[in-house]
Amino acid sequence: MGFEVLASGYGLVEGPTEDAHGAIVFSDVLRGGVYRVGRSGGAVETLVPKRRGVGGVALHADGGIVCSGRDIAHVRDGVTRTLYSIPGLPGWNDLCTDARGRVYAGALRFAVFDPDATAVPGELWCVGSDAGPIVLVDDVVHANGVACTPDCGTVYLSDTRARRLIAFDIAQGTRRDIDVSALGHPDGLALDENGAIWLALVGGGVARLTPAGEVDARLAPPSGFTTSVCFDGRDLYVTTGAHSEQPELGGCVLRTTVDVAGAPVAPARV
Repeated sequence: MGFEVLASGYGLVEGPTEDAHGAIVFSDVLRGGVYRVGRSGGAVETLVPKRRGVGGVALHADGGIVCSGRDIAHVRDGVTRTLYSIPGLPGWNDLCTDARGRVYAGALRFAVFDPDATAVPGELWCVGSDAGPIVLVDDVVHANGVACTPDCGTVYLSDTRARRLIAFDIAQGTRRDIDVSALGHPDGLALDENGAIWLALVGGGVARLTPAGEVDARLAPPSGFTTSVCFDGRDLYVTTGAHSEQPELGGCVLRTTVDVAGAPVAPARV
């Protein structure tokens, strides 16, 4: 299965999201900025210059994007509106939306890129609920990829350092941990139309898991540092922190085609 390079030359590429025109929005966590590239590649447009630590991006129903970083923000036409922040929090990582337009975002309680930092568990928050910003899941060592099922029934969350995938039943308020240590360190993820989870693995590769946590497919993009995925129909976009066959390309946005389409993703409405 081939992978086409759509954008390259970045540091740590994250947060791939299909926009309303089929282009792909992505971020560079380390070097900063949020960008957009066409589904066939070409010129890259800067949407948010310099903003660092953006691990997650979503579209907003009123235009612009919602992104993470030092806070959760809605950026439209160069104007930034803070949706939620926690004083002293090192940062927010990946985020997603549900069909009602609520935003789910993972809070990081320590500097994850500092090898000497003590790991302090964070949480998964919901912003836009009737009760206001609330914690849905705590005891998450390293909150990362997150996606919600179209029926708003389950939200999936990667806990990278704990090597587990957390499935949280929103209505019941119950949590189920899926051990993915045999695969590696889980990162970004997306859901397909059949409810399966496409999981990027920090050590390289993408795994497709059933809702029960069983692996039924593997992809091997040309990278030893795969960070996240998103869908545009049956096109699967993969972001990376490096390219194993052409190291000079650095972090990339890659595209391939798979035999199943992605689940619908709604815009934020907060």
